Amino acid sequence: VVRKKRLRISIIWIIPLLAAVVASGIAVQRVRSEGPTITIVMKDAEGIEAGKTFIRYKEVRIGVVSAVELSEDYTKVLVKAKIAKHAAGLMVSDAKFWVVEPRISLSGVSGLSTLLSGNYIGFEVGKSSDSQTLFFALDEPPIITDQQGRQFVLKAGTLGSLGVGTPVYYRRLTVGQVAGYNLAPDGQSVEIKVFVSAPYDKYVTMETRFWNASGVDVTLGADGITVRTESVAALLAGGVAFDVPEF
Repeated sequence: VVRKKRLRISIIWIIPLLAAVVASGIAVQRVRSEGPTITIVMKDAEGIEAGKTFIRYKEVRIGVVSAVELSEDYTKVLVKAKIAKHAAGLMVSDAKFWVVEPRISLSGVSGLSTLLSGNYIGFEVGKSSDSQTLFFALDEPPIITDQQGRQFVLKAGTLGSLGVGTPVYYRRLTVGQVAGYNLAPDGQSVEIKVFVSAPYDKYVTMETRFWNASGVDVTLGADGITVRTESVAALLAGGVAFDVPEF
């Protein structure tokens, strides 16, 4: 009687097979838990490092830079970033990105926290429902992000001493700032966009009047000379004030 030889699997082969199965499971789980990879086009990569620079929204990390490279024509920088899965739905066509770093503007000093932590990429959510993976970074951070309030457009003959970040006053309280400006289509005036924060925006009505608060108002009366200005900041950097005139 000839006995049939049984197929024997050595334990030496079982261990690599188990390791391969475990590794495959980890890889699948990692793919499922990862969000999309996006590309942000920038002018330069100052302060941006792969693996160290994060993308933040509402002070929460939603991504990290995975690679920094030059564009094909060598004129731009392509910043690739891994986005967390929980933030994947925020990557829509009108989302905005910019580099947060120490800046001094008419509205004050911002980004001081980056002196210790390093630059990071700021993010502003969009309103579109179309997903996207290619974005162009803003040259300057937006003046208005998640603040509550309303934006108004003023028309003036000249811009004067106003600029982006110039404060807006109501009864000498700072209630907003200039968000932008551009030449009117007819070329005869300037359109100035101002943002008024809530709850002060409710005081802007059809009867409201805006004026350039830059400079000093000097009045000579029986009591002597009266000097009036909105604030020292308005005197140095300009300002816009508004109120409802008394009839």
